[in-house]
Amino acid sequence: MTTSQQRGQQAETWACEYLQAHGFQVLSRNYRLRGGELDLIGRDGDYLVFVEVRYRSSEAFGGALHSISLAKQQRIIRTAQHYLMRYPVDSPCRFDVLAINHAQQITWIKNAFDTL
Repeated sequence: MTTSQQRGQQAETWACEYLQAHGFQVLSRNYRLRGGELDLIGRDGDYLVFVEVRYRSSEAFGGALHSISLAKQQRIIRTAQHYLMRYPVDSPCRFDVLAINHAQQITWIKNAFDTL
């Protein structure tokens, strides 16, 4: 495992702890398909939430929040659609982003993007 992968796993662990401390129920980590991955899936109140965790050690290239391209959003949406076909739910869904910086400051963006 590379250092980058280890940092990513650590960031996801911090994200889980943060979300759970705020009442979020984590259902799954690292749901993978050939074409994409969902970092975290869980429940926040009535919502089924797909969470993209972004860690950046530097703000030099815009930081974690600015690192999710339209193509990345589309991969996340397609992977979420596959998840919902496999595990149907009767509740609203949303896409959140959890951004973590080098100082372990966490920003939780609810409804960060949608399925347009």
